[in-house]
Amino acid sequence: FLAHYRALIFPLLIREGKPTPFFTFMLALLFCVYNGYLQGRSLSNYAKYPSGWLKDPCFIAGFIEWLIGMAINIHSDHILRNLRKPGEAGYRIPRGGMFEYVSGANFFGEILEWFGFALACCTIESLAFALCTLFILGSRAKQHHQ
Repeated sequence: FLAHYRALIFPLLIREGKPTPFFTFMLALLFCVYNGYLQGRSLSNYAKYPSGWLKDPCFIAGFIEWLIGMAINIHSDHILRNLRKPGEAGYRIPRGGMFEYVSGANFFGEILEWFGFALACCTIESLAFALCTLFILGSRAKQHHQ
């Protein structure tokens, strides 16, 4: 969770844009800290997996889904970062990749990512995080689509 793409790598790649309100930043920070603790504690102290879990179809399917979601997320963010030239303003409709199928491809990728994580982990905490991601990013995707 500390090296998660959206939290660590993405902020270093984005160009100058609108500033994030401090309150929004603090809420996101608190959510990420609490969720990271919850997921880490759940996996390290409470989840019990059989010795062959890494070969289980649930884990393999979840891990593949997580990888695909992350690839979609990273590629979609690349497309979004390169929509406008430096200094250019205005709204542009993204084209290419998963944007040909969904208007919020970056949101779709992240939702897919965390449902893959939930499938691989098979814990109530990972499912709760995937559902939170779906509701939060789903509402943002709807706003962006409109």
